[in-house]
Parts: sequence; structure tokens; C-alpha cells
Amino acid sequence: MNLQHAVNVFSALTARESNKFFRQKGRLFSALVRPALWLFVFAAGFQNVFGVAVIPPYEAYIEYEVYITPGLLSMVILFNGMQSSLSMVYDREMGLMRLLLTAPLPRWYILFCKLLAGVVLSILQVYCFLIVCWGFDVDIPVQGVITAFPALFLASMMLGALGLLLSVSVKQLENFAGMMNFVIFPMFFISPALYPLWKLEEAGAEVVYQLAQINPFSHAVELIRFSLYGQLNVTSLYVVLAGFTVFFYLAVLGYDPQKGVVSKRKNS
Repeated sequence: MNLQHAVNVFSALTARESNKFFRQKGRLFSALVRPALWLFVFAAGFQNVFGVAVIPPYEAYIEYEVYITPGLLSMVILFNGMQSSLSMVYDREMGLMRLLLTAPLPRWYILFCKLLAGVVLSILQVYCFLIVCWGFDVDIPVQGVITAFPALFLASMMLGALGLLLSVSVKQLENFAGMMNFVIFPMFFISPALYPLWKLEEAGAEVVYQLAQINPFSHAVELIRFSLYGQLNVTSLYVVLAGFTVFFYLAVLGYDPQKGVVSKRKNS
């Protein structure tokens, strides 16, 4: 594989994923509406998180909007990562993945390009949602757009790699709903996306608190939250990098015809 071949593969896969995305006109709309509902409706009911007895209700509402915005940015990335895994399942059912993986290029690189194509779409959706937030006066620093980019990229890589790994074991499109229930929602709710973890510990929910501590999505949220204000959460950075490495490595093994689950399922 030379540099020209590598660039051609990445360009082709990115163009294909982008064309699919923009042909599905409701996809961007739904990607923005989902977190927007959480931001402007859910926040109204959860403003007590910051203590309305101390902070006037409207100010508590605004402060809570600012708090959950990084969690909702992570939510956009998480759902797009799972959407990309759904696309992988569809391509495998239609036989497109088999043709793609038989290309005279390293299997890991093809999967990596597929992952990067999804990351590009994730970051696009995140910045579109940031524009929506600014339109409703959510106080996110403008410089945070720049400082958050590396964190958004790494979080997208990790969650996209997780989606890639899950696509190995999801046999049919119909099973995607089960993955939503047993993977996406637990990861989202058992995290600091909607409320501070110290509130859980304070309330005595020790089991949920401990699960949130080992949830890789929690560290994606915290990495983005700190980066929006020009800071670095070193622990979350290490966890996100480690999560990406493990998820992607297992996904490559899963798509390997000599070792993976995909080939074993076909032969059974």
C-alpha cells in the first residue's frame, strides 16, 4: 500500500458516507432535535440539580443547560457511532463489506478509514448542535470550539470503534433495537452527561456511581467538558485512548476471516 492508495481509499469511503448522510435529509434533523429536546425540555425539569433554594430558578435552569451541553455533544457522537455500526451491518447483509474487505489493502486500514468517515460526520453534527446552543444563549465559550476539537475527535474515535466492534456481533438489522436498549441507553444514563457523579454518591447510589466511574462514555463526556474551557482531564484522556485501542483492535480481529466472529458465523 502506497500513500496514493491510502488517500484514495479514505477519500472514497468518506465521500460514500457523506453522500449517504446528505441523501437522508432527516438524519441531520433528528441528530439535532434529539439533544435539543434534552437541552430545552429535560433541563427545565432537572434544574434542581444545582439547588433552586440557593440559585433563582431561571439562573439554575441556565446553569444546568451549560452543565449538560457537553453530555449532549457526547450523545450526538454516541448515536452517530451506533448509526455507523448499523450501516456496517447493512453493508454486510448486502455483500458490500465483503467486497470492500477483499480489496488489496490491509484490513485494519480499510476499517480505520470507515471509522474516520464516521468521525467526520460526528464532528459535523456536533458543531451544528453547538450553533443551535448558541442560538438559544447557552453560554459556551467561543474559544471552546477550537480547544474542544481534539477531545471531540478522540471521543468520536473511541465511540465509533465501539460501534464498529458491536457491528461484528449484530447479525441482522432487526437486532439494532436491542443494542440501543442494552448498550446506548445504559452508557448514556450511567454517566455524568445529565448530572454530576457526586450527586449520585451523595444520594447513596454507590453501585451506579461505581459503574459510572468505569463507563468509558463517562470519560468521553468529561474529556469534552474540560476541553470546552481550555482544560485537560488527563485521566479521561488515557481512558478514551485506551478504550479506542481496545475496541478497534477487537473489531479488526472480529472482521479477520481467520480469527473473527464474522467468518465463524458464516461457516456455522
